[in-house]
Amino acid sequence: MRVKPVVLNTSIAWLFMIGSACFVLGSVPPYIDAVGGTIDSVTYVVGSLFFTSAAFAQLVQSQSPAMTGVDEQGQHVKARVRFWARLPHDRNWLAAVTQLPGTLLFNVSTLAALVHNATVQQEDRRVWRPDFYGSTLFLIASAFAILALGRFLSYQPRSLPWRIAWLNMVGSVFFMASALASYVLPGTGEMIDVPVAVGGTLLGAVCFLIGAALMLPAWTASVAAALVTTQDP
Repeated sequence: MRVKPVVLNTSIAWLFMIGSACFVLGSVPPYIDAVGGTIDSVTYVVGSLFFTSAAFAQLVQSQSPAMTGVDEQGQHVKARVRFWARLPHDRNWLAAVTQLPGTLLFNVSTLAALVHNATVQQEDRRVWRPDFYGSTLFLIASAFAILALGRFLSYQPRSLPWRIAWLNMVGSVFFMASALASYVLPGTGEMIDVPVAVGGTLLGAVCFLIGAALMLPAWTASVAAALVTTQDP
């Protein structure tokens, strides 16, 4: 399969943006009150599917050398992508290959949340556990993405990739806070903290949305840098 690098990157950015927007929308109380619990849950399911599509495309991008490091002309030239590769020493690939199963777990948890009248044990097994494990994988993927830029605690505020990586890390922290707060207590059948569960998802999704939007100018900057490099004597 052959794809234009710029098309692949733009697709990844928009898929992540749409998925994040669905999670933002699903976490807004007026929306929940307006559409009801079932439609709100469906909104999360749709968002998780967009997340998974974006994560798969990003994995393909990370393991296809022709999809990155291109100049102005090269970004519009179709090149072959690799659907399977093993690059354990590439931190960008490690981030992508860790992120994808995390999104798949969110598919499971959001779909399971559509089931009504589930017992506390069923909620724990089918909804909370996949959500917790998915949030854990998002944290690990975010750490790999930061390490791909250099030291973990490096400070590069003018770097768009650095901003994107840390926005994703902060978003992953919020998602984890939401997952922990949404645990259903066996004794009461209630979540540990509903406001934190909803707010964590909302704030995390906002971080992911901004990070995804920044992928577009970050790509433009990388293409411009590649052009300058090729023109240097």
